[in-house]
Amino acid sequence: MRIRIVDAFTDRPFAGNPAGVLLLDAFPEDDWLQKVALEVNQAETAFAHPLPEGGEADWALRWFTPATEVAMCGHATLATAHVLRTTGVHEGPVRFATRSGVLTATPAEDGAITLDFPTAPLTAVDVPGTVAEALGAVPRTACDTGPDIGDLLLEFDDERTVRGLAPDLRALTACSTRGVIATARAEDPARGYDFVSRCFFPNVGIDEDPVTGSAHTALAPYWSERLGRLDLVGLQASPRSGLVRTGLRGDRTLLTGRAVTVIEGDLLAVEEAG
Repeated sequence: MRIRIVDAFTDRPFAGNPAGVLLLDAFPEDDWLQKVALEVNQAETAFAHPLPEGGEADWALRWFTPATEVAMCGHATLATAHVLRTTGVHEGPVRFATRSGVLTATPAEDGAITLDFPTAPLTAVDVPGTVAEALGAVPRTACDTGPDIGDLLLEFDDERTVRGLAPDLRALTACSTRGVIATARAEDPARGYDFVSRCFFPNVGIDEDPVTGSAHTALAPYWSERLGRLDLVGLQASPRSGLVRTGLRGDRTLLTGRAVTVIEGDLLAVEEAG
């Protein structure tokens, strides 16, 4: 059973967001999937298996952090599409059946892959009284991102503030279901991005996620409204860093990025999978 580690939303190794990718014949027991995700110990591990021809999707796809299964993951979907394309297992656009509906990944000739995800519904909320203390900075606005994302989206005054956040992760666990997205307008758009973000997800075992595709389904509508453009570029300013090109298309958001396979090997503990 082949297993791969893929760096997503980057065009070079050791940057972007690493994800484990495991292609299966069918999904085994959830407990085994969770054990593998814990062993891989990346922000997400994606498990996929082919579906019968003629249906609404080509592959079934699930995502696990080291601690739990999640409803949506952008970078591990990008990584899975990259593996399918580069190994020749699937050519052209691929439709994934997931807990968040059917998600499509479309490769381009230059190697970039565009994901078609549901746009997160944003609802303005009061800034929780504990969030400023937990993050060490006072946000300007706060938005709930809906049940599929489960994050609190916070805008700060400037890029420098977002880059300098040093959160109390234990305190953040009370702020939302999954975590917190901190964002600000780019200080200098000439650098090639329109907004900056950082994502903290202590509730699912991820202190700071390197590059979060799902968060950009909320960042895209948020910044498109403020900047007056449907197509934007976001920089996630984690230590690994990565760029996500977003395209707001009503209730769908397009996320475009690249990926690089950095590790490939054999998973030997397969007997529990049946």
